[in-house]
Amino acid sequence: MSSRALRKLHGKQELEVPSVDDELDEEECTEKTQTAVVNPFALLGDDEEEEDIEETNDIENVVPKDIQQQGARKKKKKKKKKNKEKIEEKVKNGENMDDIDASLQEVERILGESKSTHIQDTEQSTVTSSMKALLTVEHKNLNPDNEMKRIFGSRVVQAEMSRRQPRNARARKRATWMSTPKDTWPPIGKIGLSMTLKETRNGVQYYIFEHSKDYQKIQFQFYEAVESLNPQNIANIIQIQGYHIDALIALSDVFRMNEDMQMSAELIERALHSFETSFHPLFSLTTGNCRLEFKIAENRPFYLTLFKHLTYVGQRGCYRTALEFCKLLLSLDPDNDPMCVLLMIDFYALRSEEFAFLIRLFNEWEGHRNLSQLPNFAFSLPLAMFCQADKNGEDTTPADNLLQKSLMMFPGFLMPLLDNCSVNPDSEVSSHSFFSPTAQYSQSDALKQLISLYVGRCHSCWKPPEVLQWLERNVKVVLQRVNDKDPLVEEYSKKRKTRYQGTPRNILRHILLSEIKDATAALPQDLANTTLVSYDPLPPTDSIAAYQSPQRTRRINQESNTLSNFFRSLLPNFNLDEPAPAPQPQGAEGGAQNLRQGMVVLMGAMRDLLNNIRPVEHPFENPQNEGDNQNNDEEGDDAQDEEWD
Repeated sequence: MSSRALRKLHGKQELEVPSVDDELDEEECTEKTQTAVVNPFALLGDDEEEEDIEETNDIENVVPKDIQQQGARKKKKKKKKKNKEKIEEKVKNGENMDDIDASLQEVERILGESKSTHIQDTEQSTVTSSMKALLTVEHKNLNPDNEMKRIFGSRVVQAEMSRRQPRNARARKRATWMSTPKDTWPPIGKIGLSMTLKETRNGVQYYIFEHSKDYQKIQFQFYEAVESLNPQNIANIIQIQGYHIDALIALSDVFRMNEDMQMSAELIERALHSFETSFHPLFSLTTGNCRLEFKIAENRPFYLTLFKHLTYVGQRGCYRTALEFCKLLLSLDPDNDPMCVLLMIDFYALRSEEFAFLIRLFNEWEGHRNLSQLPNFAFSLPLAMFCQADKNGEDTTPADNLLQKSLMMFPGFLMPLLDNCSVNPDSEVSSHSFFSPTAQYSQSDALKQLISLYVGRCHSCWKPPEVLQWLERNVKVVLQRVNDKDPLVEEYSKKRKTRYQGTPRNILRHILLSEIKDATAALPQDLANTTLVSYDPLPPTDSIAAYQSPQRTRRINQESNTLSNFFRSLLPNFNLDEPAPAPQPQGAEGGAQNLRQGMVVLMGAMRDLLNNIRPVEHPFENPQNEGDNQNNDEEGDDAQDEEWD
């Protein structure tokens, strides 16, 4: 048997030595714990080690195991003494000092790493979910397929995915955390989008997205395609660059307006995949300490893509995944919250039954964000407390008190909620002035928008029978407190009149993107005169762009209507208000100018025609009462009633 095999056999025997408590002293226990660690001193005495192994093999079959193990320990102690004596002799002689120092450093490094690793594992094992940062994101919760598997089972989801996969599909692309590339997507390659670490302040990293020169050229072409009002021009850009962000967002809106929600969601997911492949190596989705400033124009499409993606994910019923994306979107700029994630994060927390997270969010952020002043938190928090207490069989008194205060603070919430839930209130509630429609008219427009937004989004959370019974019980208590002239009623009335006097820009942006009918109907009229684009809705007033697009004159007629916009879509570069050019000499240029002049005359005639169009009055059904209807409105109404009879 070779010396290397004997050395391996000897090392294995040392690792299998059992402990003998009666005979081991402190030095022997220390030796036992170090047998699994590489001993660099043993390399200095290979010859003695081989002799010891041969002696051990000779007596292996004669001496009992316990005596044999004790003898092996004694021999090991003798070897260490010999090695130490050799090292001391070499130190006295000044020989191989570098090798000795290197051996000592290697031992310290190995022991230090094992110790730190053990401490780190111990710390990680004691960390619970309540001790983690509030906005910490888990990668597994960013994939909606994982949630679908938990709901329907992995077999059903796998069968559906295999059914949708085409037969001649190419090799599957590398999946990322936030998106799953489809086989029909083009290869991504280098698209000209990158991320750079701008600075680090107070342990928080600030990043920015950057566009290359080629990407900027495609961006300019995209602006021209948008001004042309022709979706085909945007589709042509995607054929050139299949992962252009703004073009994917704009084309997704076109499919959404055509009610092709699947294709619209797929384009948004492709844009999200484009962003993720461009991340900086240090950019982390999970830590919650990476920021993207919303005022930088190149960063805003990432916010918009995340917002649209979590909306589509929530529409699929993957509320837990949508909640995780809300946490990610909020962590990018938690101080300003440019997309107003706080107005919808409570909905996804309720639908995914993450009641503890919603309660913790309110407790930690109420001090500096005043979440109780938002109607959605004022009602979602007691609802979460009630659901959690009802699930655990606990007392619901704290939830009752919060709900009563919220109803006194926002009385205009009750009737729209019952209307959306198809519930008719009893006569005591409907006849009381506190919850009457007149109380809703006394609210400010900003408060109406917030309440309409919450009711339109979260009314389904209040539909369970036990929740409606709980609501009815507390509404009657509130009416009793109003009749008793509780001082809180007057105090909350003064707060409503002094607050909610204007709608911030980020809330307006959130309402526009949410597309909740009741909330968009209450938008201010000044937004009608504001230019809105789908790829950058309501940019901030302090917007910063790394580069500027070429100046292009806006050729939009202020007195435009539907037909004039249609003609402008046919001739996007034609200006109706531009005066006719002076006559030019005949020739190629003169013919073009004459053609242009003729188009000016034609469009002028079309403009006059559109301005002179008047609606045709509908003839009366009963010609005998035509004169009476024109002279007397009351007789006309009687004649119409006789006709319906």
